[in-house]
Amino acid sequence: MDFHLRVMTPGDIPAGMRLKELAGWNQTRGDWERFLAASPAGCFVAEAGSQVVGSVATITYEERFAWIGMVLVDPVTRGRGIGTKLLEQSIKYLDGCQVPSMKLDATPQGKPIYEKLGFKSEYEIERWMLKRPAAPHAAAKAETPELEDALTLDHEVFGADRSGLLRSMACEAPEFVLQARSGGELTGYAFGRRGSRADQLGPWIARDGAAAREMLDEFLRRAFRELIFVDALCDSPWALPLLRARGFEHSRPLTRMFRGRNDFPGRPDLQGAIMGPEFG
Repeated sequence: MDFHLRVMTPGDIPAGMRLKELAGWNQTRGDWERFLAASPAGCFVAEAGSQVVGSVATITYEERFAWIGMVLVDPVTRGRGIGTKLLEQSIKYLDGCQVPSMKLDATPQGKPIYEKLGFKSEYEIERWMLKRPAAPHAAAKAETPELEDALTLDHEVFGADRSGLLRSMACEAPEFVLQARSGGELTGYAFGRRGSRADQLGPWIARDGAAAREMLDEFLRRAFRELIFVDALCDSPWALPLLRARGFEHSRPLTRMFRGRNDFPGRPDLQGAIMGPEFG
């Protein structure tokens, strides 16, 4: 099959959504728009004839490191090197931008491919899923709380500024912006999204298990979908025990990987869950 790569445009979002649906992923049109707004020259599609058959997206955080996500290939065209070519194109683009580090979250099937491209493992993540009866009506919209304390802590925890992305999430789902405090001090924060398949919690950050539990329970109260996703860090002392206690079940493993220097690893010790494999 002959195919060529080109920069993705907003007009390609329906094609990206088609690929995402074929893969059974949880992203929305808004997620594609976030990528294109943040990195209009750094998202690519593979095109065969007039049809988009693959995609990859990148986003750079504060010139410290970049994220690679949305690596999708039409099942009909898999095994023909399209995904590898898209990855190589994203790496070439980011190298040209002189980004010192690239990160991604790999499935077990993708991990050997990433290793051949120079990526190394950092830590393990697992997707956990809760299936329950859907609530009879949607949760009421909430006002977006003050975010500055959470954004300041997030810079430390994530390792770079992603405040624009978090503000976008807060505007879209203000009811899922959660904060825990003790004596006026911020002890945790969380954001969430209403994905195409499930409500998703993440990032989920806490200084202790009590703060983590408070926010998880409040998220579950505010969510109304039948499915809930959480991409949890395996090394967190509180994330997996809390999820198990509330009926979540293991869905799939992921590996956080990096290429280049890892000068800004953030604070994984405070993370219960990532935002998602597409954004980090």
